[in-house]
Amino acid sequence: MSTEQEKDLVNDNLDIDTASEATEQVTADSAPDTDKKEAPEQDSAEQKLKAELEEQKDKYLRLYSEFENFRRRTAREKQELVRTAGEEMAVSLLGVLDDFERAIKTFDAEKSESNSTWEGMLLIYTKLKSTLERKGVKVMDIEPGSEFDAEYQEAITQIPAPDESLKGKVVDVIEKGYTMGDKVIRFAKVVTGA
Repeated sequence: MSTEQEKDLVNDNLDIDTASEATEQVTADSAPDTDKKEAPEQDSAEQKLKAELEEQKDKYLRLYSEFENFRRRTAREKQELVRTAGEEMAVSLLGVLDDFERAIKTFDAEKSESNSTWEGMLLIYTKLKSTLERKGVKVMDIEPGSEFDAEYQEAITQIPAPDESLKGKVVDVIEKGYTMGDKVIRFAKVVTGA
């Protein structure tokens, strides 16, 4: 090999090394640019995913709480329906109870211990009354002379008080009042003194 050929070979090797270094330099210079461009894009995509995840969590929580409210409301409505149905039945039976009490008063005047009609009627009345009491129906304890309370009583008329102490108080109870639980299912009908 001649010196000239050796020089060309060395120059070629230098050119190849220089070209490689230049390529590496260009690649190294351009790599941070792509990372810089991709980093904001990745952050942006990551932020979008986080925002979407938060939105989905929010929707899930809202849907879950809405379902819980629906479940509670449905259970409450069911209890109210059962209670109302029982209340309507009790109110309809109060008239029958009143009729029994009137019949007992009538029979009481001519009552006879051996009268089977009297005993049968008294048995049915007692059974009906105890059944209503087991269902929560209670008679209001209102006596003549007690204070008038508009929350539990309905004044159907007002008469001159026979005594000064009966002014503004109950003079007579025309129809008994009943409660079921805390609710008044029938107001007591009373006469008040004026």
